Amino acid sequence: MSKLKWNRPNMASRKNASRIAIITICVLLAMKVVASVVTGSISIRADAIHSATDLAGAIVGYICIRVSDKPPDKQHPFGHGKAENIAGTVIGTLILVAAGIIAYESVTKLIAGSTVEMVSVGIVITAVAITINLAVSWYTLRVSRATDSLAIEGTARDLFADVLSSAAVLVGLLLVSLTGIHMLDSIVALVVAGIIARTAFLTIRKSFSGLMDVSLPEDEEELIKSFIREHIGQVAGFHNVRTRKSGSERHVDLHLVVPQNASVREAHEMCDHLEAEIKEQLKNVSITIHVEPCDMNCEECPASCNSGKKSHQTNVARKF
Repeated sequence: MSKLKWNRPNMASRKNASRIAIITICVLLAMKVVASVVTGSISIRADAIHSATDLAGAIVGYICIRVSDKPPDKQHPFGHGKAENIAGTVIGTLILVAAGIIAYESVTKLIAGSTVEMVSVGIVITAVAITINLAVSWYTLRVSRATDSLAIEGTARDLFADVLSSAAVLVGLLLVSLTGIHMLDSIVALVVAGIIARTAFLTIRKSFSGLMDVSLPEDEEELIKSFIREHIGQVAGFHNVRTRKSGSERHVDLHLVVPQNASVREAHEMCDHLEAEIKEQLKNVSITIHVEPCDMNCEECPASCNSGKKSHQTNVARKF
């Protein structure tokens, strides 16, 4: 007996969060470009480059969210959830490229020497950008946790990295204003590159693990097994529990051992009951249960059969 259901995630929240992120990044990018031209600050220019990659990543994330929304079809029987993993990997790669560009320009300016003009303008624009970015990154992170969306999480991480990089730029501009040492601007830009590179690494690592069909976290797997253990007596045991994640979708399949004399209806009802319990605790989960009869090793069977066999732990049950 097999149970497989499609659970549609909350797409409205994910799409709205993605649209808001794109609009916000466009506004921030325009602000930073203007500030970079007016001041000549390499750190503000680095921040603008970061925002440009943010925008590209947010657009990729939005497209992949729309793809992942599609239900399973003949070519994709498990759905399109991995589109989110692809989005996260692409976004992480774009962030890494931005870090490399910023580091190169920073070192170049540090060697050649550069000056920053109208520092106060840069300070004001950077402070406003931090405030806007912080609010939107907090919102998108909340949506990513609520919907378990890797694409939105990648965008949220990118936006928060932008907050950190803008904060570093602000500190650098303040130091230049106070000390008059213009090389501090390039040094801060290098720090920004390091912050961005770390964000890229975290985003790529998490997204890529989903492409490799890594198992669900240990606590989630243990939760699934605990629900089945509660019914030992009604069932004889279980084994071959396999889990994986595709975007925000969790996939679980397992073998459930039932008493030899259990009816199809009884086995079906048990599967439905286990599915309902698991889905109450885990979001966006599809469960496949293969039912098999016990091996009639009655001396070691914990199941309460109609024939009144004694209860012990089966070899099958030991496998969990």
